[in-house]
Amino acid sequence: MTAAVKRFPIHPAHPERICWGCDKYCPADAMMCGNGSVVTPHPSELFGEDWMTWGLDIQSPETLKKTD
Repeated sequence: MTAAVKRFPIHPAHPERICWGCDKYCPADAMMCGNGSVVTPHPSELFGEDWMTWGLDIQSPETLKKTD
């Protein structure tokens, strides 16, 4: 038996309306996980619309040695 995995939305229309803290994606005012205190923000709310590209331009140690 395989487990179904929900696809994580990259650019949701209204990320502020949902808690992104677990795979339940509850409405911000009705969290089922028991957290109850703070809604976990979507990465686009924290890091901006280009959140998926962060860290992709990191150079390898070998490349850094060649440029020194």
